[in-house]
Formats: sequence, C-alpha cells, structure tokens
Amino acid sequence: MNEQTPPRRKRDWPRAFRALRKLIAEPQSTVQAFEVIEGLAGSSFEDQFQRFVGDPAGRRLLAEKPSLLAALSDRAALAAMPAGSFGRTYHEIMERGRLTAGGLVEADNAAARNEPDRPPVGENREYLGDRVRDMHDLWHVLTGYGMDEAGEAANLAFSAGQIPNLGMSLIVAAAALVGPKDLRLTWPRYLLAAWRRGRRASFLSVAPYEELLPLPLEDVREQLGIPPAAVAHPNGIAVASVMSGEPSIAWQIA
Repeated sequence: MNEQTPPRRKRDWPRAFRALRKLIAEPQSTVQAFEVIEGLAGSSFEDQFQRFVGDPAGRRLLAEKPSLLAALSDRAALAAMPAGSFGRTYHEIMERGRLTAGGLVEADNAAARNEPDRPPVGENREYLGDRVRDMHDLWHVLTGYGMDEAGEAANLAFSAGQIPNLGMSLIVAAAALVGPKDLRLTWPRYLLAAWRRGRRASFLSVAPYEELLPLPLEDVREQLGIPPAAVAHPNGIAVASVMSGEPSIAWQIA
C-alpha cells in the first residue's frame, strides 16, 4: 500500500471534446464515454484512491484483492442465486441486454490504447481502477436506471455524485442540453436528482460486492444507503432515447 503516488494527470480537453462529439452522435459507444472520462480525469482518481485506502473496508479489499470481474463473469453462479437477489437480478438484466462484464474491459482497454505514454499507477491503484470499472453495471441494478440512453445518462449522473470527475460531469451536462426540453426543465432536474442520489449514498467503491450478490436486492440497497427509485424519482424512471434523433422520453413507474 506504500506505492509511489503517480504524477498528476493533465486534462486533455481536445481529446475529451472529440470523444464527446462522437458520443453524442453514437450514444451507445462506451469507448467514447471512457475517452471523455479519461481525458478529463485530472486528480479525481487519486482523490478517490486516497479515500479508498483511508477506509477500513477499502484496506481490506486491497489486502484480499477479490476479483469482481471473475464474480460477475460466472453466469452459472449468478443464475443459481435466489430470485430477487442482487446477483440474480444483475444476471437477468445482462442476459436481456446481451451484455457481459467483459464488455467494459474491452472499452476501457480501447481507450487506454489512445494514451500509450500514461505512466504505470501501481498494483493497488490498478486494482481500484478495474474494480470501479467493473461495478458500473452493478450500479444500474442498484439504482434501477436502465441500459437505454436515458438510463446510462442517469447512471452516469449518479456515478458523478459518487466519484467527482469532470469528464462524467461533462457527459451529463451534454445529455441535459441535448435531451428533451420543457418549461419545467423536467429532464435536467431528473439528472440532478440522480446526482444527489449518488452523492448521498454510502461510499460504494468499498462495498464488498462479492458478498452482497447473493442477498436480496432491496436489502443491499438499504445497506448501501440508496433510496428506492420511487423515492428519488416520484414521477418515475426515464426511459427511451434522449441523446440522438428526436429527443423524447417516457416515464416508467419505478
């Protein structure tokens, strides 16, 4: 845990804006989302790492280094978990979307290839970075935000509440600007509520997800301080396309 602190990363605004333009044109491009986030990372990851190692639960994870990716890739084990459990719900959502935990790894690696001169960060920081990447889809499950464009924007707003990152905030701001508009600012206010929900939750980066997966989803949400979607969003969860074509959303009862 006594690794040398890596040098502060400079923010690459041209890289971020190039990726953001591509992301708006192709909202499902996870690679471009990683490009924006990495381009404007600055000190955000180091700040998170210091908070992580300052937490007893974080130090325990670093000492034991369980593989969240391995746990999320074991489809048979997830499918065998009780109905309504955190892990079973995750499995069902990923199956419906034809998604895999490895998909985020591929997108992350693709973005990393555009930064070949980035200095190594050390084993512990690399472990945290991989873990945070792998928990992204788990946060979809915990929040109830879908895998559609509206759900991705809301989940990213929630994530920005957990992990202050200028790149995440830029994507959320862009989603608010290009999304559906009305005089009540319904869509931007919805994203703001998602951000507040993430801000008020427990520090989710230190959660022992491998141990939580077999537990009832509602119990896990309560344990982690994530209020039900119906409380955070009394008008319902936003669904449908909001960042491409003709912006439109519908509200689905949470």
